Formats: sequence, C-alpha cells, structure tokens
Amino acid sequence: MTTGLDDRSTDTVVALDGTCSLGRERLGGKAHSVNRMRALGLPGPPAFAITTDVCARYRAAGLPDEVWAGVVDAMRALEADSGRRFADPSTSLPPLLVSVRSGAAQSMPGMMDTVLNLGLTPEAVAGLAASTGDRAWAEDTDARFRRSYAEVVDPAGPPDDPWEQLRAAIGAVFRSWDSPRARVYRDRYGLDHDAGTAVTVQAMVFGNRDDASGTGVAFSRDPSTGDPVLYGEWVRGGQGEDVVSGTVTPVPIAAFADEMPALHAELAAAASTLEAAYRDLVDVEFTVESGRLFVLQARAGKRSPTAALRIAVDLAATGTITRDEALDRLTADHARGHLEASATTGGETLATGTGAGPGVASGLVVTDPDDALDADGPVVLVRPFTAPDDVPAMYAAVAVVTEHGGTTSHAALVAREAGLPCVVGCGDGTVGTLAGRVVTVDGARGVVLAGDVTGEAGPRVVADWETTLLGWTGAATLADLPARLGR
Repeated sequence: MTTGLDDRSTDTVVALDGTCSLGRERLGGKAHSVNRMRALGLPGPPAFAITTDVCARYRAAGLPDEVWAGVVDAMRALEADSGRRFADPSTSLPPLLVSVRSGAAQSMPGMMDTVLNLGLTPEAVAGLAASTGDRAWAEDTDARFRRSYAEVVDPAGPPDDPWEQLRAAIGAVFRSWDSPRARVYRDRYGLDHDAGTAVTVQAMVFGNRDDASGTGVAFSRDPSTGDPVLYGEWVRGGQGEDVVSGTVTPVPIAAFADEMPALHAELAAAASTLEAAYRDLVDVEFTVESGRLFVLQARAGKRSPTAALRIAVDLAATGTITRDEALDRLTADHARGHLEASATTGGETLATGTGAGPGVASGLVVTDPDDALDADGPVVLVRPFTAPDDVPAMYAAVAVVTEHGGTTSHAALVAREAGLPCVVGCGDGTVGTLAGRVVTVDGARGVVLAGDVTGEAGPRVVADWETTLLGWTGAATLADLPARLGR
C-alpha cells in the first residue's frame, strides 16, 4: 500500500507518510507531528496536509484550483492506503471518512476549528450500518458530524456531496485563523498574525465504535506539577472532541490502565518515544478503535510554571538536554508563577473538582463571559464548560472553574499556559451555587473556598529539584529566583 502522493505531490499538498522534508513553519505543528510519528513507526491513520502558505492565498481569493486538484489526488492516496472509498458507500467496507483540522506552526490549542467524520451522507450512513451491522454507531457518528459541520462550516448543515463538504470544511479551517479568539491568543503570546494555519486531512478512526473503543489525551509527565509519570484522561466510547471540549468529564488515565492494560503500556511507550524525540514534555492525543491504538497528534505540552521549572531540571538531570538548555527554557515569569502557586489551608469548601491549573486566586464569581470582560475588579469565571470563544474572558479573569471537563480539556490547557488557577469537573449546579459570591480558587487542591483566603498558605518544603535549580542559578532562596532567571 502506498501512503504517499508519488509523482502527483505538490509543494502545497503533501503526504504525511514520514518522509516529508518540510518543516513546522510550512506544515504547521499538527501535520509536522503526524509526519514525525509516522517516521518513528508509531501507529497513526494516514494523512496529508495543505501547507500554511495556502492560508494567505485562501484569505485573499479562495482555494486555488491547483491546490484543490492536489487535494483530490491526496484523497485518492488515502483511499489506496485505507482500502476504503471516499464518497462511495457501495463497497462492502465502511466508506472512508476524514477529519479536517487546523494546525499553526506554534501550537494554539482550541483556537481554530476542526470537523470530524466528514464524508457522511444518508447513503454513507446506510453503508456504515450495513458493513458493520451497527446502525446505532452509524447514526451516532452521523449526528456528531452534522453537529460539527453546522457549528464550524454552515449552520444549514452539510450538503449531500462529500467533495463539497471537504472543500467547504477546508475553507472554514482557513477562515478560523482570523477568528476573534485566535487573534486574542496570538496577541497575548506575541505570535505572528500573518503566519497562517495549515490544514491536516486524516482518515478517521472511531473511539465511539464499540465497548473496546475510546479516546483520550496523555502527557509524558504531569503538566501541573512536572512529576515524571504518565498523566492524562480517557473516555470510553467517545471521540476526541468529547475530551478537549470539556463537555464530558473523563476518567484518569489510570482507568485506561485498568481497562486495557496492554494498550496503556503501548501508549506509555509511545509517549516515552515522543518525549525523547521532542526532548520535552509531550501532549499526545490518542484513539482506540475496537482494541487497536492510534496516536493522532503530539506536541510540546502546555504546562504550569511549576512544571516548567521541574521538567527543565529533570530533563537536564537525565542528560536529555544540557543545563544551559534547561536555563534557556526558563524565565522570571515561571519563577514568579511557581512562588504564587502555594495551596491554601483554610476556608469553607463550596465546590470540589479536579485541580487543572495550580495557584490560588480570589475574586467575585461571574458566569457570563461579557461580565468578565467588563469587570473593574478581580473576577472568577465559572461556566458549565468553556468554549474557545470564552478565551478572552478567561484571560480577563483571575481563575476559572467549570462544572464539566477534565484536566486535558480546553479550559485546563488555556488556564495552565496562562498561569490561571483552574478547577474543573465540579459537577452540575456549581454555576448557581457560586454565582455572585467572592471565592478563592485553589487550583492545586482542586477546591473552591468561601471568601478571600488567599493569605492562608500552608507550610512550604523545598524539594530536591528546587535545591538543584537554586544551585544552578546561585539564588539563596526561592524568592531570589525571579531575579536570577531575569527574562
């Protein structure tokens, strides 16, 4: 089977078969990781990418005809690799469905759009049901697709021609580069507004297929604390958007180990391989379809300031990076964030969830993103779950709390990167319980406390890795670290 585009390959539509020589700037982070994982021999569905330079061309005049011709050729290559046909449910196998994803050179998690399960029509749904004998799965997959397409591409829903669906979805992903949330994110982190996003098109695998299926996100280390253990979450019978959207509260990755120990071991080995290749903490999205593991994406993981410090020290201690490289990765902001992350000891507990962004902060609870943006004083944003459009309000808040979702959800990723205390998965009714109250959010303990108790910190013991970092920098105490790291 072929995974490449052979002599049909262009410089704007490229196969991600492990041999592509283009760098991250043109492939985008997601496609670059897919190509890298294929080169490492990790299990992943076949895929191709439309390069970042097409984004500006699309924004100026739509999708060029020669790029679309390259997409059609690339889809034929995916058909050859999978043994399935796109837009043709007449075969005995299920039809080929694809995901259409964004991917900038610099990771912007949740800021741009994705469409899953693309290629479904009434005939294709019937083909899925007939080829698998599972109409309930076919209808669930169709409902997911129609919901995703309506939210991202066209509120009227998908056309009956899968090729029209694909072309429109590619355009929607390119347009999402200019979404308000994406622009706010780039402004906050000083990213180039002209860099553009790539589009990755990948054969679908189905975490909602049966009881031996599911999806999750794993980190090679704990992104909140830096502890060197596999960390993450898992949803049996779900697809990737269930986890990252925060609409579903997943279970810890330990549950995956209990349910599917052999696959958990395979995932842990893949995470270790990727951490060695990236020389850093990695964030890995994975799906299990009918007892088979697929690794869909990897990237350098977003982490808390505390985790940034510890991971740099630990990687240097094992020789993965040098001491100079470790120090180059650290800033005064990391040190300040670490110092501010002390847990509280007092206060009446109003809500309990999972700590997803360490640190402690107090403010008035608001439940409407517009109220967070308009507030004069410190506010805590409390939502059932956060959507990407809530990002500006999250940045305006001092802490974030959600009823649903886990530590690998969109809310948690954004909060950790921004250094915001965050507690997720507090349960139904949390919004009503907390609305209008002054609370303290303790993202280390995973609790929300009544009133402002930010000054009631517990005792602090200097860890071995902190002692190592003090020695490297010549700092006498942890309080001296920001000045020593001084960037």
